[in-house]
Amino acid sequence: MRRYPPGRGVVLDRSFEALPVFRLSDSAEDASISFSPDDGGRWRVLPAPGDRLPGTFDQDVYVELFHRYAEAGFPSDGAVTFTLHAFLRSMGRKVDGRTYEQLRAALARLERTTLESTGVYHDGSASTPLDVQFTILTAVAIDRRRVTDREQLALFPTLTSAEPGDARVTLSPLLRSNIEAGHTVTLSPSRYAALTSPVARRLYRLLEVARAEDKVTWRVRLDRIAEQLPLSQRFPSHLQRVLQPAHEMLLAAGLVRDAAIRQYQRDWYVDYMLASRLT
Repeated sequence: MRRYPPGRGVVLDRSFEALPVFRLSDSAEDASISFSPDDGGRWRVLPAPGDRLPGTFDQDVYVELFHRYAEAGFPSDGAVTFTLHAFLRSMGRKVDGRTYEQLRAALARLERTTLESTGVYHDGSASTPLDVQFTILTAVAIDRRRVTDREQLALFPTLTSAEPGDARVTLSPLLRSNIEAGHTVTLSPSRYAALTSPVARRLYRLLEVARAEDKVTWRVRLDRIAEQLPLSQRFPSHLQRVLQPAHEMLLAAGLVRDAAIRQYQRDWYVDYMLASRLT
């Protein structure tokens, strides 16, 4: 696991963080994600033809991209550069041919997956939610190492894990606009990496939205949080089995002081008591 410099955080767009984007079950085969907040409007996540929805690996790539964006000093053009090898190491992933291809596919998916807001996504510079379509990345370029270079690397066993290419990606101007406007949440990258469950990682991101809104406690309907994460399960008993291990991780990490699923009359709710802000 990567050791991050103290005080360095991942700064993310608060409006975007409140919306479901990354599928949390690798077995789910949903063709799209659709979400309607209580105050109206509709949000949709539409994969490119022939591709699937962004998943758990893509969620981690997204967080690492914005961590690098912050460490680079929030460049005005939104461009982030890195080697595939270093990026995977930063994510704590094994570096091999399979993970290189996973990363290339994830970057392509973040560029090609359409995010559609109909009166849902809030831009800090606009007074009302936007009707807009956008993608997380607006450009992806990966320069592969030349074939002759790769053949020469095989002659040196100590270099067999060297990076096969350099990447340059450009982050969405909409997401960057909210970050520049201070409409943000901030994650601790080391605590995010320590959460081994994709559900716990997504809950951490969502709980930081509640914290940014100055909530000490957060009560949310169980079916609503299932949509907001999103989870494919729908029955309360199934949702409890998915959420309970994630809650235990959040408690152990000190990210919440309490997390409980309770029934009130005929409805089920999740009650969170947020811990003090972490540095």
